[in-house]
Amino acid sequence: MIKAIFFDIDGTLVSFNTHKVSNASKIVIKKLKEKGIKVFIATGRIKLQVDNLDDLEFDGYITANGHDCYVDDKEIYRNAISKETIYSLIDYLKNKEKFPCSVMTNNGIFINYIDDKVKKLSEGVDIEIPAIENYFEFVEKNIGNILQINIFVGEDKEKELMNKVFKDCDSSRWHPAFADINSKGGGKHIGVDKIIEYYKIDISETMAFGDGGNDITMIEHCAIGIAMGNANEKLKKVADYITDNVDNEGIYKALEHFNLI
Repeated sequence: MIKAIFFDIDGTLVSFNTHKVSNASKIVIKKLKEKGIKVFIATGRIKLQVDNLDDLEFDGYITANGHDCYVDDKEIYRNAISKETIYSLIDYLKNKEKFPCSVMTNNGIFINYIDDKVKKLSEGVDIEIPAIENYFEFVEKNIGNILQINIFVGEDKEKELMNKVFKDCDSSRWHPAFADINSKGGGKHIGVDKIIEYYKIDISETMAFGDGGNDITMIEHCAIGIAMGNANEKLKKVADYITDNVDNEGIYKALEHFNLI
């Protein structure tokens, strides 16, 4: 029996085309709650950026790819990026090579500079990423509060940076323009465990929806992992079920398939 369902936001609950949750998805999520099934967000966004779900209410939030978790407004888990990694990043950007690099804290997301790639991505996901002049000072002052780093580079450069700068971190991609960097050993599946431990729900009673590389561990971990029709191929390979695209009511159709609505 499913007692908890975890939803990614971008490309899963929220369309990249409309930047909205469909009316059908809103209806079924409310129906799930009426049936006593708990519903959760599992996103790469920070909590402050979860602002595109209209009037939907959730029982908890896995944010920053599982590295910052909340029940209501209570933080129940946090796993910030290490001081050593932050200083390694500062050294690389100052002395070796400059590239767009944003950092996520509880207070927002900030970047060293914005190029056309960053601008296009920001418009595509409807998120403003402010550039700050005193970037290095800001990053150093926020050591211990940096939950995620986003590097706007290709896959080859990502591999180099993982070997040279982010040695104690993992990377994942849900968009070709950039990679998410988080502390090693984390992931949305860790967030799932923290949430279900809080609610005393067993992993055998869970379901998850996702579309990107940062959803893979969650889709593999939950009892039923569902890939959206618009998901990347790596995610589809590990999913238990592939539903329709986000713009073709994939969530509604999957929940109907599993007799949950």
